Amino acid sequence: MLTLEHLIWTAPGGQRILDDVNLVIPDSKLVVITGPNGGGKTTLAKMISGLEKPDSGRIYLDGNDITDLDITERAKLGISYAFQQPVRFKGLTVRDLLELAAKRTLSEEELCDTLSKVGLCAQEYINREVNASLSGGEIKRIEIATVILRHTKATVFDEPEAGIDLWSFQNLIGVFQEIRQSLTGTLVIISHQERILSIADEIVVLADGRVQAAGPRREVLPGLLEEAESCPKQKG
Repeated sequence: MLTLEHLIWTAPGGQRILDDVNLVIPDSKLVVITGPNGGGKTTLAKMISGLEKPDSGRIYLDGNDITDLDITERAKLGISYAFQQPVRFKGLTVRDLLELAAKRTLSEEELCDTLSKVGLCAQEYINREVNASLSGGEIKRIEIATVILRHTKATVFDEPEAGIDLWSFQNLIGVFQEIRQSLTGTLVIISHQERILSIADEIVVLADGRVQAAGPRREVLPGLLEEAESCPKQKG
């Protein structure tokens, strides 16, 4: 379980990005954090992973204070973070990366099963380097595959739909549903996509650096959809 208490973070230019965020993210739930661009969603995700430190406030994992731990220390405790723009690794193959994530040697069948979940053919990818030869969508799917293999206590996906094609996005919905069925830890997805919101157990709405709403999907989603319908349509 993740517990966030009174988190405040101000950008270098002086803008308050997170403004007294309080949130409890329970185990065995798929929690989607949504809200307008610039509302603080990605900053909050980075705060959980350890990429950013709050100006004030505390972060707890299973009751243990992890506020002052860096990203490596948090990873060792079981926190995974899937970047909106994944990191590339020259000289490291896809097989290497997946086996590092799994912490063991993977069979061809396991590699194929994992990569097929994110819409990739193992034979075409396992020996390729994780470098600039891969497209943004390909690298995003490979990163998601590594997160799946880690089976960590807390997993944060930052806009997993960014940069991938429609078929892969639809496939990812199935991946998240599968993860949700076997979930024992905490799964957080940062997204504004209705398809992802529709499979959430709980939804958190973050805007202007504050939690505006939080609760079960059946209570929060109708209001979001109603608000979206009421917004003026932009002419193309």
